[in-house]
Amino acid sequence: MQTIEQRPLGAHGGMVSALGLGCMGMSEFYGAHDDTQSLDTLDAAVEQGITLYDSADTYGFGHNEELLGRWLKSLGSARRVKVAIATKFGIVRQKGQYERRIDNSPAYIRSACDASLQRLGVDCIDLYYCHRRNTDVPIEDTVGAMADLVRAGKVRAIGLSEVSADTLRRASAVHRIAAVQSEYSLWSRGPEAGMLALCRDLGTAFVAYSPLGRAFLTGTVTSIDSLAPDDFRRNVPRFQQEAMERNREMSAKLAVFAETRGHKPAQIALAWLLCKHPHVIPIPGTRRRSYLAENIAAASIVLSAADVAALDAMFPPDEVAGERYPAGGWAGIE
Repeated sequence: MQTIEQRPLGAHGGMVSALGLGCMGMSEFYGAHDDTQSLDTLDAAVEQGITLYDSADTYGFGHNEELLGRWLKSLGSARRVKVAIATKFGIVRQKGQYERRIDNSPAYIRSACDASLQRLGVDCIDLYYCHRRNTDVPIEDTVGAMADLVRAGKVRAIGLSEVSADTLRRASAVHRIAAVQSEYSLWSRGPEAGMLALCRDLGTAFVAYSPLGRAFLTGTVTSIDSLAPDDFRRNVPRFQQEAMERNREMSAKLAVFAETRGHKPAQIALAWLLCKHPHVIPIPGTRRRSYLAENIAAASIVLSAADVAALDAMFPPDEVAGERYPAGGWAGIE
């Protein structure tokens, strides 16, 4: 197993690789998936030092957790002990529909946890997130139910996803929050408006999902027509043609920056996150070994403060065109 820098997964979350693996695309949202290919990529990830694997009960309506469960069974004890599995509850959807409702009730949390444990084939979930927030349920009640799972030995550490700073403060008064997960990348800079600093002050890790802008920052997505018919990015405002053309001007600058340094744009985008914040853990997703290897190589790239500042200036937040979710995707995001 290779060695990748280790970072603390917040309070009582243990140490994990500075770069994790987002597993959502192995089950849904980005076109056709192949379990054999995904299992092969998971094997490659653990061999190359990735120890944090991110899932959710809604990804593929349980398929993603079941896939990880199959993989976990195949690991020998020496490799299994190094793996940390994160999963989530809270998004309730109907098959064939993108729209969702959010359930944070204590009864639902208990049943969702038991179902995830069964699908994963584990006795304890390493990191259990509230995937989205239903403001009708006090965060104190939601986190209280999650804390009960910790005391019951079903969950090792708890986290929150896409919450506000006020919600994190209130939640932290009930139980230590190991991690906050939100979208964060060169073209999604919202967490810089206070959340990153608050996580640092609280000793909470910040897990950055979609750190490559759903592949836009890789330079491989040049047209919406190149996406699979069932790829959800076809409905994301940032990927609509007019917005894509405007955003491509920024990604072109990233490509030049990367090329002059002998790296791929995706590697620079990941290195920017890792070098800018020591408590940020990006979780780029991929189903392919080749992209996995490129992403892992990013963990060894050192960017100077001047490099980070140049990249900051390359993607002014107010110049990024289009929202990051279609209307139905904003449910539960604070």
